[in-house]
Amino acid sequence: MLNENKILGLEKLGNFIKDFLKKEEDNYNEKEERLAYLMTRSEIENPWFTKENQRYNLEQWSGLFTKENIENWLSKYQLSNTPKRVGLILAGNIPLVGFHDIISVILSNNIPVIKLSSKDRLVLPFLLELWNEFSNQEIEYHIVEKLENFDAVIATGSNNTARYLEYYFKNSMSIIRKNRTSIAVLKGDESDEELKLLSNDIFRYFGLGCRNVTRILIPKDFKLDRLFENFINYREVINYNKYANNYDYNKAIYLLNRDLFWDNNFVMMKEDEKLFSPLSVINFSRYETLDEVKQFVETNKEEIQTIVAKPELGLESIGFGESQNPSLDTYADNVDTMAFLSVI
Repeated sequence: MLNENKILGLEKLGNFIKDFLKKEEDNYNEKEERLAYLMTRSEIENPWFTKENQRYNLEQWSGLFTKENIENWLSKYQLSNTPKRVGLILAGNIPLVGFHDIISVILSNNIPVIKLSSKDRLVLPFLLELWNEFSNQEIEYHIVEKLENFDAVIATGSNNTARYLEYYFKNSMSIIRKNRTSIAVLKGDESDEELKLLSNDIFRYFGLGCRNVTRILIPKDFKLDRLFENFINYREVINYNKYANNYDYNKAIYLLNRDLFWDNNFVMMKEDEKLFSPLSVINFSRYETLDEVKQFVETNKEEIQTIVAKPELGLESIGFGESQNPSLDTYADNVDTMAFLSVI
C-alpha cells in the first residue's frame, strides 16, 4: 500500500502524543521536552493558546491516529498516484487548526506547500518533523513564506480575506473557506449534564473556533438560569486577560446603549437574531415551533458549521459536548477535502 509507512508513522505520532500527555515533566525524553518547550513558547506568543487548550487539542488528535481509523477514512476515496503540489494557507484561531488539511494532502499522495499562520507557527512544524521521522522519512512537505508553484490551493480566512483569495486564485483549483460558526438548539428537557456538555461547545478555545456555539435557539418558556447554572465550570475563563478585555468591552457597549442582556460575571447572554456573537457573549432566541428552527437553519446554512442538538429534533446535528471532537471525515465548511484532493 502506497501510504503504509505514512499511516504507521501517523499512528506512532499519536502514540507519542499519548505518552507525552501522560508523563510528568521530570520524566520527559528529549523529543517530549522539545514539544513542551514549543507549547510554552506558543502560549507566550499567542496567549489564546493556553497549555490546557493545547493539551486538549493534542489529546483529540492522538485519539484519531490509529491505523484502523485512518485506513477506514482513506478507503472511501480513489487516491491519485501522481503527486500534485497543494498550497495551504492556514488559519490560527485555535491550536493546530490547519493540521487536518496537511494530513489530508499528505495521505492523498500530494505534496503540501504550507503557509503557516503567525499565530500558530511552532508546534505544527515539529509534529510534521516527528511524523516524517516515524514514517522513515517518506513525507515530502514544504513550509514557505509565500505560495508559489502550486497546482491547487486550500485557504482559510475571514469573509473579507476570502474575496481577495478568490480573486487571487481565480485561475487555480481551490477551496476558499469563509467565516462560519455553530449553533445549539435546545428541546427544553435537556438534563443538567447535557447543558454542562454544551458549555464545552461554547467555551472551549475561548469560543474562537468555527465549531464553537455562538447562538442558541431555546423554547419560548425555557429559563436562562438553567444555562448559567450549568456553565459555572467555565467561570475561570474571566481570569484570562484577553478574554476579560472582550467581556469588559462588550459589557460597556451594552450598558452605554442600554441594551437588554443577562450577565453572570464571566459571560453575557443577549436576545439577538444575529448568528455570530462577540467573544464573551452568547446570542439566543426563543422559538415556538420546530419549523421556525428549520427555517433559521436553512436561511443560515452557508454560515453554520455544525448544530448541537438532541437527535430527536430531526436536525443534522451532533451531541452535546461533541463540537470540538471532529472525526477524520469531518470537513471544514462541509466541503469534502479528500474528494477535492482526489481529482486535482
